[in-house]
Amino acid sequence: MRKITILSAVLAAFAVSHASAQDKGGMAMSSEQVTLPAACEAAAGSMDMSSMMGGMQDMMSGGQMDAVQKGNMDAMMKMHGPMMKAAMIKDPDLAFNCGMIAHHQGAIAMSEVELKSGKDEKSKEMARMIIDAQKKEIEEMTARVEALAK
Repeated sequence: MRKITILSAVLAAFAVSHASAQDKGGMAMSSEQVTLPAACEAAAGSMDMSSMMGGMQDMMSGGQMDAVQKGNMDAMMKMHGPMMKAAMIKDPDLAFNCGMIAHHQGAIAMSEVELKSGKDEKSKEMARMIIDAQKKEIEEMTARVEALAK
């Protein structure tokens, strides 16, 4: 329980520290959460991080971030709850794969922000490569999770 409290405090401080940027336009933040495979959810137990993460998103919505900052912060906020949940899995192999699935999904979401808002063609190409590679790795890790859960 102490680890969760410390992790929650660190994430709250992170969200608050980013809420000081200037607002330059609104990009609606998605309420869609990164999802873990059923075997990850079962191994992690009943810990629900979504309410804490939703509260942190509420703190961010104070109107001080531009659309790109909101998009990137939203991507990070959606992955942190599932990553923390995966960190609580006792089996190290399941914890690794489940945490990395959430992490990769967050990287894809951040890459999508780059594709939508970025101006540098080389950065956009990197974002496309990340999306392609990490989708493949998510499929591989999901298959591994299913095999480990048997």
